[in-house]
Amino acid sequence: MTKIVIVGGGSAGWISAGLLAAKHNCKDSTSVQVYVVEAPDIATVGVGEGTWPSMRNTLKDMGISETEFIKQCDVSFKQGSKFVNWQSGASDAYYHPFTLPVGLPEFNIAPYWLPLREQVSFTNAVCAQGILSEQSLAPKQISTPEYAFNLNYGYHLNAGKFGEFLKQHCTKQLGVNHIQGKVTKINNDQEGFIYSLDLDTKQQVLGDLFIDCTGFSSLLLGQHYQVPFDSKQHILMNDTAMAVQVPYENESSPIASCTISTAQQAGWTWDIGLPTRRGIGYVYSSAHCDDSVAEQTLYDYLTKTGVSADIKDNLTPRKISFAPGHRKEFWHKNVVAIGISAGFIEPLEASALVLIELSARMVAEQLPQSREHMALVAKRFNKTFSYRWQRIVDFLKLHYVLSHRDDSDYWKDMRGLDSVPDSLKELMDIWQFQSPSKQDNQHAEELFPFASFQYVLYGMGYQPKATGSAFKPQDIQESRRLFEQNQQHLSRLQKALPTNRELLSKINQYGLPRI
Repeated sequence: MTKIVIVGGGSAGWISAGLLAAKHNCKDSTSVQVYVVEAPDIATVGVGEGTWPSMRNTLKDMGISETEFIKQCDVSFKQGSKFVNWQSGASDAYYHPFTLPVGLPEFNIAPYWLPLREQVSFTNAVCAQGILSEQSLAPKQISTPEYAFNLNYGYHLNAGKFGEFLKQHCTKQLGVNHIQGKVTKINNDQEGFIYSLDLDTKQQVLGDLFIDCTGFSSLLLGQHYQVPFDSKQHILMNDTAMAVQVPYENESSPIASCTISTAQQAGWTWDIGLPTRRGIGYVYSSAHCDDSVAEQTLYDYLTKTGVSADIKDNLTPRKISFAPGHRKEFWHKNVVAIGISAGFIEPLEASALVLIELSARMVAEQLPQSREHMALVAKRFNKTFSYRWQRIVDFLKLHYVLSHRDDSDYWKDMRGLDSVPDSLKELMDIWQFQSPSKQDNQHAEELFPFASFQYVLYGMGYQPKATGSAFKPQDIQESRRLFEQNQQHLSRLQKALPTNRELLSKINQYGLPRI
């Protein structure tokens, strides 16, 4: 397996190329060669503008300067998500931050908060990040080195610029070969493995392993190999989005530190703050809402968040339709699908880019040495990602199941018991008597830490049947110490941290210290 051919560019193609080329030193060695075949006239989806903190390690492993990334990709800092109107629709809100609750991993503080839940929200009791995000503060200072932090963070970014930035870095710094051309024919050998691609440029591209990054078309895995699609629309019903890019009213407008997700009657709106604009969209179920109502919902949200009539009049929403679900398997023969070609659920909690990172990293770290070896790696890959997709479905569904909204059929259908996976029902039954904990993890490397389930569960006002009042005196004392420690940490950071806009301005002027 010496020649890896990635079909499709965008974030999926170039992240895959970058991680593979960096891991196997393609610039200085010919033992592994990476090619990206990219059709020049195919636009990327380009609305995946939120990342998880994992992106910091991904960029660092590729040898990318965080300063240059921030400057060239319209980057701002993301410290988690704020959920508005998800619980009752009556101006309720909670945060799911990227920083773990105080005390973890040694001490699970959640059970000790439950008796105090009428006095303080879970997030504010155990983490400083929610309050700091509400104030649009940054997760670090200008003196903090690249990729280091005071508070754990990911990014908001311009997806189009990000793909182009990665392309330049991969081809100039990592030894990735870029071929422009559209695939016109896929050639199999006698055993059914792909051995080459014919392009419209009359070029033939030979390969040992092919990575399908062709988006919704899933050219290799879906169309060529006819790997079945496993729909999740009966569980997560959103299948359409309307998206716009909105300029700020002025250059000093605050840049939000979180993705703001606001529940609507047939879905939810996202609001992502970049340095020069906001990316705003409405994702909804077409079975519960037609396009004209969806567009009006989007414009109503813009009005409520202070967008002027002059700006709104110049916006044209872009419609994106998708089928929520994923392929039955992700690695078949010598093709592995990464990105939307493998599947897509919905943009809630920004899982799309992290799945690209995890998939590409696993391929890079377990790159097969032969076809016999590849069959074993493929089996492991399929098992791993089948589990990860199920965890994503469960975690996203949790947001809807916990809602008390009854203002539309959409919310009632989303809560219907026949739409809730058995695996999630079992977890929720357990959580009636104990807080989410490491005992809920089935694998050492879980996609979502159990703290994420705590933030959503208690942010949505989940009422367990038992609060666990029989605590050891020393553990009660430790919980009080940790609650106080969190408040002291919050006070220090409020005094020390700049706003998102202030820090980004300084980074563009001075840059961050290199490690």
